[in-house]
Amino acid sequence: MAMKINQLEIENVKRIKAVKIEPSANGLTIIGGRNNQGKTSVLDSIAWALGGDKFRPSQAQREQSVIPPNLKIVMNNGLIVERKGKNSALKVTDPNGEKGGQQLLNDFVEQFALNLPKFMDSTSKEKAQILLKIIGVGDKLVVLEKEEKEQYDERLTIGRIADQKEKYAKEQPYFNNAPAELVSASELIKQQQDILAQNGENQRKRDRLHQLEQEDQRLMEQIQELQRKQEAIQADLVIARTAAQDLEDQSTAELEQNISDVEEINRKVRANLDKEKAEDDAREYRRQYDQLTKQINDTRQLKADLLKTAELPLPELTINEGELVYKGQQWDNMSGSDRLKVSTAIVRKLNPECGFVLLDKLEQMDMDTLKEFGDWLEAEGLQAIATRVSTGEECSIIIEDGYVVGQEHPIIEDKKTEWKKGVF
Repeated sequence: MAMKINQLEIENVKRIKAVKIEPSANGLTIIGGRNNQGKTSVLDSIAWALGGDKFRPSQAQREQSVIPPNLKIVMNNGLIVERKGKNSALKVTDPNGEKGGQQLLNDFVEQFALNLPKFMDSTSKEKAQILLKIIGVGDKLVVLEKEEKEQYDERLTIGRIADQKEKYAKEQPYFNNAPAELVSASELIKQQQDILAQNGENQRKRDRLHQLEQEDQRLMEQIQELQRKQEAIQADLVIARTAAQDLEDQSTAELEQNISDVEEINRKVRANLDKEKAEDDAREYRRQYDQLTKQINDTRQLKADLLKTAELPLPELTINEGELVYKGQQWDNMSGSDRLKVSTAIVRKLNPECGFVLLDKLEQMDMDTLKEFGDWLEAEGLQAIATRVSTGEECSIIIEDGYVVGQEHPIIEDKKTEWKKGVF
């Protein structure tokens, strides 16, 4: 059973003289009144009574009073919490009459329930961390967010390099008429030398033919004497004619032109190779970028799945990029009512045994928003004790000069206390 406040009695705390309140079990109990009448003192008294000395006001005893503070709170399970006497000593009595101390209160009182502004004033990321902690996925989400951050940073770097490579590739010239590989000038020269050598050999063979023909002429004149020599020469002549019959000289003009143009050709080839290399680099970095994008999306999906399966305090409440989001809105874009809903729901989740929360300064809410928030509290079975600078019908009680309007209150004279019907 969630613990709530059934009744509270406060005397001589800050601006309060004597106040008795029985808050509604569910929904809003609004303490109204003008400024400086003791509304906030009621909340401070509850926080001190239940939260311990760290919530004790710096000037707890009412000014001009010689009687020390006296606080008594009765919880819905019958537990009685009292602070009274010169030192405001704590006394906790459970329904069975057994006494306890602050540790017993700490088991069911959530600190943020006593000081909701502390939660609401924290940063959006701090709120998200508190929520992650209570739903039990904080450590896992931290790991995933770290992975996503590393992947995002790496992708950012890869994307910049890919953009640079693509820009560089586009700026490079390309020559369609250039060969695919660099041309070697030494290879062209060697080819030229081979052709010249072949042509020289051809010329040698022609010269040899001419020599044989002349010699044959001479031999013809001396045929009788040089018969045997003539036969040998004629045999050689047949061979020489056969070898020279299909000889054809090759032109070196194209090679000479290629040798002359080799630097220009190679410049174009190098430009084409550079462009192709830049395009390959750009495609590779773009592939890495796309791969990292997929990893980031996978990581974000894991985060979403993790939060989807977690037991969140409110429907439509989630965490996006380390910040609270409710109904699609981050904290700074939420309405005042939604902020209070989120805060109250998270406080309840922090300690499900704490069924109440203290709220100060609800005058920021218009009547419609106030009703909407009150209806939500009642539907959720939550108790909220709040203050509002107002004396309107929305107020459950009105505090004036430290008393509840229309309630019997004591006239305090020195150390004697007498109850008298107040007239307001």
